[in-house]
Amino acid sequence: MQRHDSQFALSNDRYAAVLRSLAPVFFYFVVAGIVTVMLGPLLPVFIRQWNIQDSQAGILFVSNFAGQLCGALFAARNLRLSVVLGALFSAIGCAFMAWASFSTAPFALFLVGTGIGIGLTAGNIIAGTAIPALRGRLLAIVNVAWGIGAISCPLLLHAFGSINARPFLLITSAVLIASALFSIVLPPLLLEESTTKRQPEGRLPLPLPLLFFFSASMLLYIGIENSLGGWLPSYAVRINPAIQASTVTLYFWTAELIGRLLVAALVTRLGETILYRICLALLLVTTVLFCILLYPSSGGLMTLTFLSALSLAPLYPLMVSLLLAHTGTHPQLGLIFSVTTLGGAALPWLTGVISTRFHHLRAGLIVPTIAVIALIAISGTITGKPTPAQET
Repeated sequence: MQRHDSQFALSNDRYAAVLRSLAPVFFYFVVAGIVTVMLGPLLPVFIRQWNIQDSQAGILFVSNFAGQLCGALFAARNLRLSVVLGALFSAIGCAFMAWASFSTAPFALFLVGTGIGIGLTAGNIIAGTAIPALRGRLLAIVNVAWGIGAISCPLLLHAFGSINARPFLLITSAVLIASALFSIVLPPLLLEESTTKRQPEGRLPLPLPLLFFFSASMLLYIGIENSLGGWLPSYAVRINPAIQASTVTLYFWTAELIGRLLVAALVTRLGETILYRICLALLLVTTVLFCILLYPSSGGLMTLTFLSALSLAPLYPLMVSLLLAHTGTHPQLGLIFSVTTLGGAALPWLTGVISTRFHHLRAGLIVPTIAVIALIAISGTITGKPTPAQET
């Protein structure tokens, strides 16, 4: 018993040591959470400042997520350097964005997105491979850190005021530079553990049809999340000018964080498949209501925003869990995660295009609604049990 207790104490000591070692990653994820979601609450400011239409504003989302796609593809080459460069690229993009016009904003947001893609991907790899036995706990902390940043974004914007985004962007750039400097001290031993556990290259992680359905599900999820998170602030402001875009963003990302925190408890009680389908059903109800309610009240808008994000939150962790049940830690999974960021570019852009075509953002929200229906249609495929061959 004494030996068991000492091993347990040693395990706790190592866990605490790893948490301290990962502090730069956690700090970066908080700042990255702010940067990732800032376009949504800033969008009404940019639309007014540049006098652009929704279809033009959609280009901003495309630029941002195109950068994330490019960044994610190169993130695993040197993990510490990727976190440092990720913070620096986003810092340069934010500083550029402070003085950008509509013609130069896509380039600035591409830099911001490239930094996010590089840094978040590398940070997840570091946290997820530092101690395999603690992977779940460490990744949960990383996600909570990101969620804290996402919630902080609208609060900071509210503090700075909604007329001029320049002070917010410049201070965010400065904090990103501080994060880059902090990340330089990531311990080499921790990074060696993360990089030496890679498996050799092999065949595709899944049969092509199943690979397609998992990739499509993750792509659709990211597209839905960014369509709602990006456009709901503008939608609410147009329905009721008294509502602040930052308040809508705060409701959305607070609900996302709560949903992520509740995943573990709900999965234990309901199981992955049932929880996945319940969340999809609730999400469909909320998106349909956004499309059909002509004049929702302020309370109704906030309730729907909260419920949509709450039902969204468990979907991505459940998708990843279901995917890993089939594949394990396959070396080619990174490509899947990179490709799925295309959803974050395509669906928000298409939402803006449809909104402009029909002269109402409510029409544009049909895009994420159709995406939810598509997720429901293929849910039976990805929630199926892995075959014995896949389990091995």
